Amino acid sequence: MSANVESNDRPDYDEVLQSIADYVLDYEIHNPEAFDTARNCLMDTLGCGLLALRFPECTKHLGPLVEGTTVPHGARVPGTSFRLDPVKAAWDIGSIVRWLDYNDTWLAAEWGHPSDNLGGILAVADHLSQKRVAEGKAPLTMEIVLEAMIKAHEIQGVLALENSFNRVGLDHVVLVKVATTAVVAKLMGASREQLLSALSHAWVDGQSLRTYRHAPNAGSRKSWAAGDASSRGVRLADIAMRGEMGIPGALTAPQWGFYDVLFSKTNKDQKLKPADQCRFSLPQPFGTYVMENILFKVAFPAEFHAQTAAEAAVILHPQVRDRLNEIERIVLTTHESAIRIISKRGKLANSADRDHCLQYMTAVPLIFGNLIAEHYEDEFHADNPIIDEIRAKMEVIEDARYTREYLEPDKRSIANAIQVFFTDGSSTEQVAVEYPIGHRGRRKDGIPMLERKFRTNLATRFPQGRADEIYTLCKDENRLRDTPVHEFVGLFVI
Repeated sequence: MSANVESNDRPDYDEVLQSIADYVLDYEIHNPEAFDTARNCLMDTLGCGLLALRFPECTKHLGPLVEGTTVPHGARVPGTSFRLDPVKAAWDIGSIVRWLDYNDTWLAAEWGHPSDNLGGILAVADHLSQKRVAEGKAPLTMEIVLEAMIKAHEIQGVLALENSFNRVGLDHVVLVKVATTAVVAKLMGASREQLLSALSHAWVDGQSLRTYRHAPNAGSRKSWAAGDASSRGVRLADIAMRGEMGIPGALTAPQWGFYDVLFSKTNKDQKLKPADQCRFSLPQPFGTYVMENILFKVAFPAEFHAQTAAEAAVILHPQVRDRLNEIERIVLTTHESAIRIISKRGKLANSADRDHCLQYMTAVPLIFGNLIAEHYEDEFHADNPIIDEIRAKMEVIEDARYTREYLEPDKRSIANAIQVFFTDGSSTEQVAVEYPIGHRGRRKDGIPMLERKFRTNLATRFPQGRADEIYTLCKDENRLRDTPVHEFVGLFVI
């Protein structure tokens, strides 16, 4: 008998990798709405990072690995004086952006925060722009940054439409790593072969588990995980640019590829499926759909599945604030994803645990009429035991329509409803909010709030004159697009 021998015929690159590479290299963006939304996204993302610098648990992670390191043409970290190599700068920028869970969101079969990719994009673009000027070449402009943001959003978002990584225990930051790798390789001048190599390494790389996002292990790693992923994307792009060979069958290789090793289990109740039954579904070509439809967090620094719950709670606050001790129960109606991801009972161990608890994010605005980042801190929680008392009275139930319309492409709702019942038999009306203020369908109301949020966040770090200069530039799309990247980032240096 002869032993089975694996074929050593090297395959072509997997089709998904080729689709991503061709999109990044060849697709031209002409959609004005995509650019306008990317501009707003840039403002919001940087503002979230500036606000996070008020929190020592965040800032302790920032800066060079070796104190005193000098990096020629080093990338700057907005809101600080750090000048770092692009890999560490991407880590820092991505971490401050994500720390408060306040930047944009994409919800589908998988969810995530596509603006996390700005860590790698801005770090590399700032470094390359400075380097080009030093060599007597034209700098990179912010138009290139906006284009990279649109494409990174699209790669992460389209891959998330029908492919659930969370159901097999993988964290959504795998998509940050893949998207950052792709667009950063393009910024670095990658050929098609180099870009394919970089992408293949992103998929075969070790992938994060979701352990740190779920009870009872939820913790602060979720606040720097995206920075870590974006930073890794920069590193992998650099490796490919140095001529490292790729792995063509990174996804499809039998037994050893991503599909067989990490994507072949659809949920806990089903047996493992072979790779040919568990491949990525790409329901539409890459374009500008994701940026156009991105969800902004303009009202609350809260996990997005709870945004409409917090809004409903604020509406109910005047009716319940003087009757907190009379509450018998609270019925919170929501969708399946919220129940699976952020519904929690019992003790909450830390701020990261609280900002991923549906009941906590509902109780605080119900009691106080608002929800801000400081409301998750240990001291605030310890000083207000009423929060846990109200949490304990909550009953969370699923509405099948909410669950269905959460995934319908023409709706993409993120619905929650709240009704409060009192001990005397009376109750409030049920307040339902199906679309958050940051939804595309509410842009008319949401963008003015986003702009106020940006101005408020700028004021936490810069004097009035500098804040006004940055805001005015960001509001003028044509001038912003023509601004050299290193000059734009320079405005954010302390």
